[in-house]
Amino acid sequence: RMMAGLLFLPEESLKAGSAMQLGLGSAALTKFCHKRLRWHTTAVEINPQVVSACRQWFKLPPDDERLKLVMADAAKAIAKVSNEVDLLHVDLYDHDAAAPVLDSESFYKDCFGALADGGVMAVNLFGRLAGFEESLARITRAFGPESAIRVFKPTREGNQVVLAQRSPPELTAADLQARAERIEAKFKLPAKKWLKNLKR
Repeated sequence: RMMAGLLFLPEESLKAGSAMQLGLGSAALTKFCHKRLRWHTTAVEINPQVVSACRQWFKLPPDDERLKLVMADAAKAIAKVSNEVDLLHVDLYDHDAAAPVLDSESFYKDCFGALADGGVMAVNLFGRLAGFEESLARITRAFGPESAIRVFKPTREGNQVVLAQRSPPELTAADLQARAERIEAKFKLPAKKWLKNLKR
């Protein structure tokens, strides 16, 4: 679901895009963007132990001309990026996974500013203490009335992914279905299922 932004990106971005992950996790998103999409990919992680685990246990490759791992605070890192990221993944939690570490309107405004025109932010709003409606309201205010906000139904585990797009193109249901079929065929992602579980 965190990759569902692919459905809404401009066609040229799918061929040569850029991705950024705020929070490395198990590096699954970073590896997919780097290896399968073959995009320029930057991952921002503040915890050196997470980085070591991903390098040692989860086969995160070393940096190269398309992959860059940045050890930094995500809020400071994203504030320095301007109008260049096609797909931004935000998955930032504390040790207890109780609520997002960064969830302010100003943070989401910085995320908006980092996106290229047509770029998409995917946010995982999982957490026992997280107020989903409040987070969604902050994202909506930060991205503004011209943006497109889409929400997945929550999973059984409590994950709820939100997509927010800067300068969204006009896409018909037929356009999205065709895109989903191409993405599913090329990358083996459940894109047609995404469409069934997304709402504006």
